[in-house]
Amino acid sequence: MQLSEKRPLWQIVKPFLTAFDGPLTLIIFLILSTGIVTLYSAGIDFPGRVEDQLRNILVSFVIMWIAANVPPQTLMRFAVPIYTVGVALLVAVAMFGMIKKGARRWLNVGMVIQPSEIMKIAMPLMLAWYFQKREGMLRWNHFLVAAMLLMLPVFLIARQPDLGTSLLVAAAGFYVIFLAGLSWKVLLGLFIAGGASLPVAWTTMHDYQRARVMMLIDPTEDPLGKGFHIIQSTIAIGSGGIAGKGWLNGTQAHLEFIPERTTDFIFAVFSEEFGLIGNGVLLFLYLLLIARGLIIAANAPTFFARLLAGAITLIFFTYAFVNMGMVSGILPVVGVPLPFMSYGGTALVTLGLGAGILMSIQRHRKLVQT
Repeated sequence: MQLSEKRPLWQIVKPFLTAFDGPLTLIIFLILSTGIVTLYSAGIDFPGRVEDQLRNILVSFVIMWIAANVPPQTLMRFAVPIYTVGVALLVAVAMFGMIKKGARRWLNVGMVIQPSEIMKIAMPLMLAWYFQKREGMLRWNHFLVAAMLLMLPVFLIARQPDLGTSLLVAAAGFYVIFLAGLSWKVLLGLFIAGGASLPVAWTTMHDYQRARVMMLIDPTEDPLGKGFHIIQSTIAIGSGGIAGKGWLNGTQAHLEFIPERTTDFIFAVFSEEFGLIGNGVLLFLYLLLIARGLIIAANAPTFFARLLAGAITLIFFTYAFVNMGMVSGILPVVGVPLPFMSYGGTALVTLGLGAGILMSIQRHRKLVQT
């Protein structure tokens, strides 16, 4: 009796890896590797951070792989239920959510969850589905309904209060509306109306939110209090110079001058240790990430897939731009992590899910073509 030959390990593993888009996976891996190297230095006084982040990365890749295997048509069928559940959870948070540090953002459903994170993906999914159903017959009232679908969760998140997440969800929805064909005239009108409403918005902001805006203008007004974050992070970035102080040699981080140095302000640690050259390399990696996402969006086979891929890609851009902007002192501090760099499980899983959806769109386009 002839024994069957054993297949090489690569042939066994290969079918499972075909779900990953090669260029996108490589770019994300390089950014994650850069993040782990930086986190090791930034978290040297926090034992277990690197190990926890490696576990988060593993979970993120599992989520990415699962999402990459789900066809875009299936994602479209789940758009409305996911959005509905997300909004219902946000309402539940407003009614009986957990309060931590003065904010009501969490819900205990056997385990503690933050429903606002769901909306970062649910929002573009819902709006992409909405516009797909009306492709070729879009009218101004359709954009108005889309804006209402967007503003409901944004309002619920903003009142928690969680300005950073509400801005990200608003941006995710806006990108879909814009890519669906929103007129430039309407955009100009919205920009003017937004500028005119700033005095009213200022009066509705919480004290800590107004303080963040004021510290952006002049952080030296409260150098040991509310302006401390911005002052120390900009010192770290500037002290890195051209080539940086070298890995593990960042004094601002290791002397504990940089707050939240493993999460929101990890870019300051990276800048101090790797300097302008390192920042250039990191920016190039993010540009490659965005470029690959836009290529996937441009080649997507359906209106739904194009809108969803374009919005997710621009969400990645928003994460990176807002984080680097706030750390370098050109934007207010709003608590947005640096994508695939900052320590944290929830944001990494959300980003991995977004990347998996991009891979799904690219993979199933190839399957349709073949």
